[in-house]
Amino acid sequence: MDLDAFRWLLTDPGQALLAAAVDEVGTGGRDELAAQARLRRGATAEHVAAALTQATLRVRARDKLGDLADRMYFTPDGLEQATRLRVAEHRAGRLVAASTRTVVDLGCGIGGDLVAAARAGLVAAGVDLDPVRVAVAEANLAALGLPGAVAVADATTVDTTPFDVAFADPARRTARGRVFDVDGWTPPWAFVEALLTRDSCVKVAPGIPHDLVPAGVEAEWVSDHGDVKEAALWSGRLATTARRATVIGDGGLATLTDEDDPGAPVRDLGGFLYEPDGAVIRAGLVTAVAAGVGGGLLDEHIAYVTSDQAFRTPFARAYAVLEELPYREKALRAALRERGVGRLTIKKRGVDVVPEQLRKRLDLHGEQEATIVLTRVAGHGTALLVRPI
Repeated sequence: MDLDAFRWLLTDPGQALLAAAVDEVGTGGRDELAAQARLRRGATAEHVAAALTQATLRVRARDKLGDLADRMYFTPDGLEQATRLRVAEHRAGRLVAASTRTVVDLGCGIGGDLVAAARAGLVAAGVDLDPVRVAVAEANLAALGLPGAVAVADATTVDTTPFDVAFADPARRTARGRVFDVDGWTPPWAFVEALLTRDSCVKVAPGIPHDLVPAGVEAEWVSDHGDVKEAALWSGRLATTARRATVIGDGGLATLTDEDDPGAPVRDLGGFLYEPDGAVIRAGLVTAVAAGVGGGLLDEHIAYVTSDQAFRTPFARAYAVLEELPYREKALRAALRERGVGRLTIKKRGVDVVPEQLRKRLDLHGEQEATIVLTRVAGHGTALLVRPI
């Protein structure tokens, strides 16, 4: 996005054009060329493009940012990298609970985390190398009536000592795609390690290896409605445990730590099966879930928990085990057809099965709906007919 075009969009004429573009996008099924033609009356092509881009990105941003999206501004890559609002609010809440007053965001992007921090009552400042993102972050704070300061600067040169906490979200994507090597992040891993020697929080990829986390630093994996969104490293006084899984759902927020994990044995299949949340699996806390439901693991290498008791837990999806079905495909097809199954949900772990392909090969046409779990029990492939509870 052109910086001058974005700044013009913040003027009174720009706001009027943006409002018209929002109306055009909101109608749905619009003819893009016709919409551009209508908006071009009294506006340049560049300004129209900027307005339509913002209007389109606001619609896309609602899933991440809720109602705030309709008042905010974005760049396409900035929106993609922005933290989901519920996750950012959780992080800001942890900072407030730790008596944090001031925070600096090193690489603030479009300001999603700045917004959450400011809404939580923190004094927040941000820096970013990209002047367009800095302008967008400033505009977002202003649009939401929030205090805060943003400046163009290299995060690696900023003196963070005046702030209680330093926050960083290293860029893990380039024009060629995702960067999996931590030394290829911007700023790189060496900067992250140095930052973690003080009170700080660093957002990292959920797939970060456990052995990469420095000693004394807490690693927290966060999921939102079952979808793992990020991992965060907490250091200094902010680190309260070694590993944590935090799950956000309709019922609020729940957290599980390694201190809740006494371990659990591998045991025989019971009457109930539990599928741990992805954040629990990433945090290596599956046995904590097993202990919590009075059960154990089906296999020491597979993230399924079994128990003789039914529990509702925010950390796992629960199923009643109805019966064991044949594992071999031909016999499984016959068993499902015998039960009149036509709509089939396939869950699997630890077996070489592609659910979409298997579902097509099974070729079921019955009236009943069913869920099966394909996994290993005592080292053997097993098919379980289950019912969500």
